[in-house]
Amino acid sequence: MQDREIHTVMRILQKEVSRLRLPVVTEMSARKSEPFSILVSTVLSLRTKDETTREASERLLRVAPSPERLLELSEAALQRLIYPVGFYKTKARFLQGIARELLRTHGGRVPEDLDTLLTLKGVGRKTANLVVTLGYGKPGICVDTHVHRITNRWGYVRTKTPEQTEFALRRKLPGSYWIVINDYLVAYGQNLCKPVSPFCSRCRVEPYCEKHGVTRRR
Repeated sequence: MQDREIHTVMRILQKEVSRLRLPVVTEMSARKSEPFSILVSTVLSLRTKDETTREASERLLRVAPSPERLLELSEAALQRLIYPVGFYKTKARFLQGIARELLRTHGGRVPEDLDTLLTLKGVGRKTANLVVTLGYGKPGICVDTHVHRITNRWGYVRTKTPEQTEFALRRKLPGSYWIVINDYLVAYGQNLCKPVSPFCSRCRVEPYCEKHGVTRRR
C-alpha cells in the first residue's frame, strides 16, 4: 500500500464499519465514557470474546463503578462478577491493585497520560492508549492483534510486534486517524479481514492490499 492511499482506505473503512458492530470497549465508551469504566472494560477484554467482556463489564460496573466501590469487594466476589473472562483470577488481582493504586497515588482518578497509566500493574500499551483516546479524547494509537495484522497485511507497515506497529503508525499515520484506526480494524478484522482465510472477495480495501502473509483467502 502506498502512503498516499491511506486516505482512500480509511474513507472506505468508515463506510464499511458503519454496518458492523464496534468493539465492546468503544460501544461502552459511547454509553459510559468515564475513564475508570473504560480502564476496567479494557482490562477485562484482553484475550476474551467481546460478548463475554460486555456482560462481565456491565455486571461489575453496576456493583463497582469507582475504585472505592471495587475495593469493597472481596477477591472471591470480584472473581464471581467477572467470570468467565479469560484469566479471571489474575484480572481480579490486577483490578484490585489498580484501584488501590489509583486511590493511594492519584486521588482515585484515572491518569490521562500514557506514561503514568503504564506504571499501573496489569496495564499495557493497548489498555493505556484506549483510556487516553476513549476516556480523555487525547491522541493515541491503540494497536491490538487486528491492527498489527491488518496494517502489515496491507504493506503499510513492516513490523514484527504490536508495539513496533504502534510506533511505526505514530511516525506515518495522519493524526486524524489515530483514534479511529483501532475501531475500524478491530471491527473489520472480526468480520472480514480474518487471521486465516480472509474474505478478500468481499473486501473493498482489497485493491490497495498487498496481502502479505495471506496464503488462503475467500
